[in-house]
Amino acid sequence: MRRTVAAAVAGMLVLALTGCVESGRTDSSRYTGEQVACPIPVDESFTGSVRIGYQDIPNGDLIVKDTGLLRTCLPHGTFTWSTFASGGDVIQAFGAGSLDIGLLGSAPTARALSVPLRQDLKVIWIHDVIQGAESLVAKDPSITSVAGLRGKRIAVPFASTAHYSLTGALAAAELERDVRLVNLAPDAILGAWKGGQIDAAFIWEPTLSQLLSDGRVVTSAAQTAAAGRPTYDLAGARGEFVSANPKFVEVWTAAQHWAVTRIISDPTQAATHIAAQLGVTVDDARKQLAGYGYLDAPTQAGAAYLGGQLGADLRGTAEFLLSQGEVQGVREREAYAGAVYPAAAAAVGAK
Repeated sequence: MRRTVAAAVAGMLVLALTGCVESGRTDSSRYTGEQVACPIPVDESFTGSVRIGYQDIPNGDLIVKDTGLLRTCLPHGTFTWSTFASGGDVIQAFGAGSLDIGLLGSAPTARALSVPLRQDLKVIWIHDVIQGAESLVAKDPSITSVAGLRGKRIAVPFASTAHYSLTGALAAAELERDVRLVNLAPDAILGAWKGGQIDAAFIWEPTLSQLLSDGRVVTSAAQTAAAGRPTYDLAGARGEFVSANPKFVEVWTAAQHWAVTRIISDPTQAATHIAAQLGVTVDDARKQLAGYGYLDAPTQAGAAYLGGQLGADLRGTAEFLLSQGEVQGVREREAYAGAVYPAAAAAVGAK
């Protein structure tokens, strides 16, 4: 569900409204410690309202939300945080005009940019690089490699980042035609697993941990990324919003950069904020953090990410979605490269 692409555009408005369980909340902090200082000079000039969509994924977005950092850095702004269950829901909210910035996976982002949606989105930040947080789990303990899944039934939410990683792993093992893929949502995967209806699944938390109670990891998104199929959790923003508010986007990026540096330099404190938002223990939050890679602003601004390669990665993901019948067409390379906005990360990284 978290990263699955929306199936129907017709329900955009309805799903955008029902997908947010915290719509309208402006005070979303749960932190009870001392106020965190703004890492850059406070901007008194911004007086706008910003609608932010987030997901329950352990990254800097939850730290920014928990510390109330945007309110501290932009004291005259109004910020509404709304939680979404999937990237598909975020796409629909963008389509309905009810969101300014939102977290969505690289597969939904590619879907939004492709035909027929052609949404005017800008990718302004990489929240995380997906690694072991999405993994292929086999039920039979004797299966120790992807090759061992020949003839097996593998569940995955179609058109998701996990689906993209899975097909890459199967291609590398030359098993594309020798397994049966089953399109299931995470909660349905757990039921099918318990009922003996599937042999393996490529999935994320919390379903991943539930499967690992009697299964084992065969491979993960970390391995498929190393083989040339990276997947990400991204921050998308309406193109019109970015054009009208470049200074805000830079402050927002500075807050995200600060949060990433906390994850890298003080993971326990970072996990404390994330645990408060997710309703889990700090130890559990630390374990979840280990499943992702986090990039600071200077790194993101470089040619390997926002500064170049990410546009090509998005187009490659769009080509995969086309092969799966999930989009009607892939646009020119410039459409995907032009959807990446490195200016804010470059400005923050230079300071």
